[in-house]
Amino acid sequence: MSIDEAIEAPPAPAHPRPPQRPRTRILPRLAGRAPAPPPAGTALHSISAVTAVLLALVAVGSVVHEPVLIPPLAASAAIVHSVPRLPLAQPRSVIAGHLLCAGIGYAVLAALGSTPWAAALAAGIGLAVMTAARTPHSPACATAVAIVLNHPRPMTFVPLLAGSVIVLVLAGWAASCARPQAPRYPAYWW
Repeated sequence: MSIDEAIEAPPAPAHPRPPQRPRTRILPRLAGRAPAPPPAGTALHSISAVTAVLLALVAVGSVVHEPVLIPPLAASAAIVHSVPRLPLAQPRSVIAGHLLCAGIGYAVLAALGSTPWAAALAAGIGLAVMTAARTPHSPACATAVAIVLNHPRPMTFVPLLAGSVIVLVLAGWAASCARPQAPRYPAYWW
């Protein structure tokens, strides 16, 4: 560069430009501080275990004409297989929570009939009773709601529910044993 070129160069700005922020993709910003997704093998294992258990429960429910179990048990299966260390995923909470809420659902159905208001009340009472009994399991509230809105026969529904939640817990335990690197389930049995 010659002296003439240096003299003709524009002067430096009085205030330097602030450094530009690095461009970030939208998806990482939306994820926030949520934990990273599990490895593909773990996710595939959980999905296949949950799906197999739910398909078996649908088959049994179809035979005895009680399909109303699927919504609460699908939510329970998701918790047991996705976050097996949480207190609400433990067998005590899963089994006792559903059975307590079934009793509450039938009691509210007998006292108030089958209305959406009664179903909401049954869910609230179920949550309160589960909390007091130290068996928190939020999907069990859906069991109380299903009972109030669909009024299934107790002689068929309650044994099916009890057997289903036991199968669900045993499937969670078996899936945990099948993958050595998976978190152990249950953290405690009762």
